Amino acid sequence: MRLSVKALSVTSALVWGGCLFCVGVGHLIVASYGVAFLDAMSSVYPGFHASRTMVGVLVGTLYGLVDGAIGGLVFGWLYNAFL
Repeated sequence: MRLSVKALSVTSALVWGGCLFCVGVGHLIVASYGVAFLDAMSSVYPGFHASRTMVGVLVGTLYGLVDGAIGGLVFGWLYNAFL
């Protein structure tokens, strides 16, 4: 059974972007929430800093959306190629 590369790409983008958004908003509410995770993500994504601002949350979410889409696209393409 082949995977829909487009559907997997969109789903991965929404899941990973949503994850970064939820952790970022949680960090806005409680300063100690998700600090280690956000520090790790700030070392991966240039321009993203684990600051307690809404701009930081949106930048992280955009990085997550793009990264998730590319990851889902590559995974779906490889899966279908090896199928």
